[in-house]
Amino acid sequence: MLKVQGLNQYYGGSHILRGLDFEAKLGEVTVILGRNGVGKTTLLKSLMGVVPIKTGSVTLDGADISNDTPYDRVRKGLGYVPQGREIFGRLTVEDNLLMGLAYKKASEPIPAELFELFPVLKQMIHRRGGDLSGGQQQQLAIARALAAGPKLLILDEPTEGIQPSIIKDIGRVIRMLADRGTMAIVLVEQFYDFAAELADQYLVMERGEILQHGRGKDMEADGVRRLMSI
Repeated sequence: MLKVQGLNQYYGGSHILRGLDFEAKLGEVTVILGRNGVGKTTLLKSLMGVVPIKTGSVTLDGADISNDTPYDRVRKGLGYVPQGREIFGRLTVEDNLLMGLAYKKASEPIPAELFELFPVLKQMIHRRGGDLSGGQQQQLAIARALAAGPKLLILDEPTEGIQPSIIKDIGRVIRMLADRGTMAIVLVEQFYDFAAELADQYLVMERGEILQHGRGKDMEADGVRRLMSI
């Protein structure tokens, strides 16, 4: 579903991403791990088109999207949950979800499945996003990205600042979405146990490069926990 080849990114004179190559397949969760400052969020912004890539290519479902705008990438099936959630605090839960349908017809309803995945959103449909807890806001951000039915869902540290009970709910939803086989998921995470539980494939980044990669079931044997603590 996603293919990245020779991706390089710079900030000023700093070489942030260095020749990255990887794929994310339908029905799988690809987990990207690494300490702060190794380029994980820059990679996601490059995939989303928020930061134009310098060299290399990004292909989604066989189509080159390297030069597409972020909104064109969304139209082609890319969903993005940014770090920090970035929901609209002054808008209601309902209006936040409708923002996820912004390029659809005005009559397009909010998919009922979103409320099945995250029942709390139905209970708080008329409450302002800024009045929700951090965990509820994260659920809202994921639901907003899912509203348009993406082929590829990208999540940037969804467990950050979230209570354990909601982390479990989010993990359950991610696994269920991947297991359907109609979506690829790319997850950037620093919480090792959460990542190891979900990963079908893992990539460890260091200084803008992919230091190590493998299958999720081999993470412990491959010493990924140790790499995360160095």
